[in-house]
Amino acid sequence: VQFFVDHLDVNPRPEHEIVQTVSVQRTMQRAILQIQSAGKPLVHAGDFLAAMLEEEDAFAVYYLKAQGLTRLAVLEYISHNLPDGGTAAGAETKGDDKPTALAQYTVDLVARAQEGGIDPLVGREEELKRTLQVLARRKKNNPVFVGDPGVGKTAVVEGLALKIAQDEVPEQFADTKIFALDMGSLLAGTKYRGDFEARLKGVIAELKAIPGAILSIDEIHTIVGAGSTSGGSMDASNILKPVLSSGELRCIGSTTYEEYKNHFEKDRALSRRFQKIDIVEPSIAESEKILMGLRPYYEDFHGVKYQPSAMLAAVELSARHINDRCLPDKAIDVIDEAGAIFVLSGQSKRRKSITRRDIEEVVARMARIPSSRVTASDRDRLARLEEDLGQQVFGQQEAVTMLTQAIKRSRAGLGNVERPLGSFLLTGPTGVGKTELAKQLAACLGVSFVRFDMSEYMEKHAVARLIGAPPGYIGFEQGGLLTEAIRKTPHCVLLLDEIEKAHMDMFSILLQVMDHATLTDNNGRKSDFRNVVLLMTSNAGAREMSANAIGFKAGQEENRASRGLAAIEKLFSPEFRNRLDAIIPFHSLSQDIMEKIVDKFMAELNTQLTAKNVLVELDEEARVWLAKKGHDPAFGARPLGRLIQKEIKDVLADSILFGDLSSGGLVRITLQEDGQALDFLFTKN
Repeated sequence: VQFFVDHLDVNPRPEHEIVQTVSVQRTMQRAILQIQSAGKPLVHAGDFLAAMLEEEDAFAVYYLKAQGLTRLAVLEYISHNLPDGGTAAGAETKGDDKPTALAQYTVDLVARAQEGGIDPLVGREEELKRTLQVLARRKKNNPVFVGDPGVGKTAVVEGLALKIAQDEVPEQFADTKIFALDMGSLLAGTKYRGDFEARLKGVIAELKAIPGAILSIDEIHTIVGAGSTSGGSMDASNILKPVLSSGELRCIGSTTYEEYKNHFEKDRALSRRFQKIDIVEPSIAESEKILMGLRPYYEDFHGVKYQPSAMLAAVELSARHINDRCLPDKAIDVIDEAGAIFVLSGQSKRRKSITRRDIEEVVARMARIPSSRVTASDRDRLARLEEDLGQQVFGQQEAVTMLTQAIKRSRAGLGNVERPLGSFLLTGPTGVGKTELAKQLAACLGVSFVRFDMSEYMEKHAVARLIGAPPGYIGFEQGGLLTEAIRKTPHCVLLLDEIEKAHMDMFSILLQVMDHATLTDNNGRKSDFRNVVLLMTSNAGAREMSANAIGFKAGQEENRASRGLAAIEKLFSPEFRNRLDAIIPFHSLSQDIMEKIVDKFMAELNTQLTAKNVLVELDEEARVWLAKKGHDPAFGARPLGRLIQKEIKDVLADSILFGDLSSGGLVRITLQEDGQALDFLFTKN
């Protein structure tokens, strides 16, 4: 274009109007499409020239091609040689000040460590020792760190760079440089075939020119397929294979177990060039040392002080309550979050240190559980647990006592930490309070209540829904109903209602839950049941326990219990019963217990009527009549609920909608003189 300006006469006002030809219009449209696909805001001269060279019949194109100019040459020039102000975004600048490939696409970790940009590595001595041994090999000297997210794979690489910067490594690694590859920068702006390969080749060439240089690739599984075009086989991994095999370039990679298995390990030619080093989750004691080592850095950043008890609580409580992540990452997140909340809430003006209580509140928020669940203040709640349950579930004091003792034993740390908080089988007739006890236990503990009706899992294929459909079936990616429910609410009371109706495969699933507190879904993800109270209800043995035997009354109760236990043993396998913490029997309800249940139903009714400004009073005769008429030993308290609905609620509904209670009032319920029905006395407000 400059040549045309310099050598041709330009008439700013031509005598005749210049008309665009169809060829010019096509060229302009082609140039616009080209810059839009490249993500550029303007059409420059180079873009227009490249578009013009596709007009095979134009005289200008004929003479340009006669001089040896091709469209490919123009595109290559646009892609590699023009500065950002010209046409190619992100391309290197020409001249002596052109940045190197390492400066553009990598980060010098040793230089960053010398500048104080890397936190110290605490522990991991064995992993570092093994890494140096692999790097010192003549060939295949490429370690790859494999571990769960958050265990510290990247921290090991940065810790090695820090030790090199501080001259705490063997002599042969004294001048070693570690360059972390930025895969995003390497891929950014690669519009044309060959761009990515040229950049990666440039990085490799410059690394080979530096003695002892090491290339670090975080999430190394991403190099498999990176940069390949339209199904081509030339990706980043195939470019790296020759130099990795020959030992000309040393590389440190890191990835997770899942990605290593799904991507990295499948490329056998690539994985054999690396030496696998497992980075396992540190123990609680090791994590405490890591946090104490990082403590000064977070104190300087947030401008606060962390009490030692707060640091220990961050590790212990995160390990206990945050189950979907690994140490030390989740503990570090807790202290970082606590520092941010402490400063932003203005508490730093009143006190200067973060206490255990601050950590407890952060853990409760991150684990989505009530704060009382992670504090010592719930001792009062545990002390009242038996009393509170006894006020809600009547006539089953033995069952309440057995259940609360198991909960207290687990909370005191005397239970098996690798099993659920408790696994109980609640047996007895229908309607005696088995399901109600599970609901009230969740309410008293302040945790979620999760219920599965086992009558929905009577078929073999239905059981698969709990852990997810097998590969090849619809819903494979969705996970299982049970595993997802526990993953979302890891602290809960889990009720499997009417367990005897489930298919036998259900009991095989429950064996590992009761024994190891884990359940693996169809995608290999584990659900943690260590903070779950597992309750299973069954009517097994109810018929045998309710039948009267010939003999004295003193021995009948013992005979009933033995007959019921025999029926349970016949229905459930020994390996299932052996993993239960207890089989809790529920007894039939007596007349006295039914009267207490009447009081409970009436209290619930008055609570419902509070919004209508209506109060219901029940006299003693009517109370006894309801308890007696609603008592059925075979069906428990459910007939009483239906009786109250028919005899009381239906009458009140008409009065509230159309009668004397439309504006509120008092209702006194008495028994008629013949003892066959109830009388209602309405008093308007």
